[in-house]
Amino acid sequence: MGLVAILARLMERHGCFIASSRTFGDPATEQFFARLVFQSDSDELPDGLMADLAGVAADLSAEWGVHAVGQPVRTLLMVSKSDHCANTLHYAARRGELPIDIVGIVSNHRTLEAGFAHWGLPFFHVPVTADTKAEAETRLFDLIAETRADLVVLARYMQVLSNEACTRLAGRCINIHHSFLPSFKGARPYHQAHARGVKVIGASAHYVTPDLDEGPIITQVTEGIDHTFSPTDMIELGRHLEGAALLRAVKAHSERRVFINAGKTVVFAR
Repeated sequence: MGLVAILARLMERHGCFIASSRTFGDPATEQFFARLVFQSDSDELPDGLMADLAGVAADLSAEWGVHAVGQPVRTLLMVSKSDHCANTLHYAARRGELPIDIVGIVSNHRTLEAGFAHWGLPFFHVPVTADTKAEAETRLFDLIAETRADLVVLARYMQVLSNEACTRLAGRCINIHHSFLPSFKGARPYHQAHARGVKVIGASAHYVTPDLDEGPIITQVTEGIDHTFSPTDMIELGRHLEGAALLRAVKAHSERRVFINAGKTVVFAR
């Protein structure tokens, strides 16, 4: 009781105007989530605000953070041979619709290198085989450190990360799965869906975890189909759904609107 009031009084005490407030209390997990967008009279944080927030957080054993609205999140994209998801993210970032700063592209193939050249972004070819997987992931983490990336996006990167890599990237690696999870996991999901005669297909963006395609889902996009759709038709439609789902997930993450809640997510509206 009184958590919202505590936050409101703290903001008032420091002369901060709360422009937006979203909260959610989950009785199942007994967790409380809050996201406040606030502003003060100056461009700097008021003196003492951070110390008071830290005190409240300590009393509540809470995880917390303060971030400037619109501050781009340094993002490393990973791709294989499909470019539609990466293109969607880059276009949205270039237009200022997505607050990310793409710091490089990592691929296990050179297929897309020439096509991405006009972006002017560093392109890192890191080939992966069963025998070189450990070395490839070491190189990946070196690149994350070199580019100072805060977020890794698997934009149709068709390699399974090791359990160790997934654990190290927990909460900061987003994957797009070309299916409406939890159904049709693994390979060839559209062919699986076609064989089952589904009437809705979709795409799911989720955080990466050691459990393949089981990570906390951030967003899902669906569209109705009918019996006339072939697997090829479904794949074509799926490309658009994948781009939309991944864009929404990355946008929510980079705007600090996603909270992990016991294997699920709380995603606040803007």
